[in-house]
Amino acid sequence: MFKLQMRIAYREVTVGNHVYYARYLDLLEIARNEAFRQLGHSLLALQGRGLIFPVVECNLKYHGAARYDDLVEIETTLVDLRKVQFTMDYRVIRETETLLTATTRHAATDLDGQPVRIPSELLAALEPHVKK
Repeated sequence: MFKLQMRIAYREVTVGNHVYYARYLDLLEIARNEAFRQLGHSLLALQGRGLIFPVVECNLKYHGAARYDDLVEIETTLVDLRKVQFTMDYRVIRETETLLTATTRHAATDLDGQPVRIPSELLAALEPHVKK
């Protein structure tokens, strides 16, 4: 599991001072990017090698509202890893309150969107982090 703390910015909230529902996808992407970076495989470097991981499915469940200036923690967990795809679960927490749970599934593709295998060195870095 990877954890990232971040503060909710004004740009992410509505007039009613809660995070706009679609902005949570941006927060999840930031957390996912940081998880890969912590593994020593930045997504930008992988893209430079012609490999990207588009989201092919996502599911979000809202449990509460994050607000401007809240400090939240995003837990990112790899729950499924295959040769051409992976799935991650997320939990956005403020103190002890779960605000959002989510899942994203990603395909491994080249820059033209054609499926490719995840490189063996990346699979080896990811495998110890798959939640069992």
